[in-house]
Amino acid sequence: MSADGTTAAAAAEAVDACQEPVTGFGVSVDADGEPLPERPTPDDPSAGGSAEDPREVLGPSTATVDQTVTPVADDVEPALPVTVHSCDGETVVIDDASRILAVDLYGTLAEIVFSLGLGDRVVGRDASTGFPQAAELPLVTPGGHDMNAEAILDLDPTVVLTDSSVGPPEVQQQLRDAGIPVVFFDDARDLDRIPSQIRAVAGALGVREAGEQLVERTSGEIADALALAPAGADPLRIAFLYTRGGMVQLLAGPRSGADAMIRSIGAVDVGTDIGLDRPFTQITSEALVEAAPDVIIMMTKGLESIGGVDGMLRLPGVAQTPAGEKLRVVDMADSVLLSFGPRTGRTIEALAHAVYQP
Repeated sequence: MSADGTTAAAAAEAVDACQEPVTGFGVSVDADGEPLPERPTPDDPSAGGSAEDPREVLGPSTATVDQTVTPVADDVEPALPVTVHSCDGETVVIDDASRILAVDLYGTLAEIVFSLGLGDRVVGRDASTGFPQAAELPLVTPGGHDMNAEAILDLDPTVVLTDSSVGPPEVQQQLRDAGIPVVFFDDARDLDRIPSQIRAVAGALGVREAGEQLVERTSGEIADALALAPAGADPLRIAFLYTRGGMVQLLAGPRSGADAMIRSIGAVDVGTDIGLDRPFTQITSEALVEAAPDVIIMMTKGLESIGGVDGMLRLPGVAQTPAGEKLRVVDMADSVLLSFGPRTGRTIEALAHAVYQP
């Protein structure tokens, strides 16, 4: 045993919780960075998409995703202890994964844990973990972003997986002070980070082989879903609007996560296209009219919070866009749209069908 208490076995299994993203994952390369086969051209009868012009579609539609999480393996047994280099700079040793708590703003970490086959060890959930298998677990983020230290300590977790999208930091430090291993993972969410996030979580929990199986399955599902996007030269222009009542009205742009989802279905993210330099920017009439989206994507609860389609038309500039004129809004459940986890292939598929073949 070393001076800091780390065993030789743990040191040999060191895992980086902040692994580098796989640039172009799912769009141009596989999970190992190898080029994907070329997509079919528009003249190829096997090309994806719909024969109907999506610009002629009228009215709203909902992208529906099967929210069930399917484990990649059964009877998974973690090989512990494992030393993890946490994203906050700390080195953490995990020697017990019998009571796991995975908490972040998006529900991604819990989705990965369940998909790895360790769902029966999870003792609580965050507000975004909405799939059926986790529905009855105690909620530890009653405010969405904020962790409840007392509620977590009552659950007696043996390891906490989290990131900086939730907090406050004082709570996570309080858990460490109580002797609980707390590992921080990358809090960014996009396609490129899916394989590295899965591998980081699987490695930290001592189930690397299950992690590779999950990466392979997820990669295949994303590749199949991407093939649904039309390969034509005139892509749709799509805006993602994030709303929460009248107080929060934002247009997504670069690095929002929404831009990656829009690209994945062969469309143009208008926020990025008009030069927004932040992930989310307050909606203005001028910006939205300039962006001229053919379709608007929203989270289901966000759309409901402003009174549905009628409320959407009252947002600045929406009624003057092609999407507003045709009432072309696609909504999707909050807990899946931007989670970027093992179900992302299903999410892309559902979004493509709702946009192109409602």
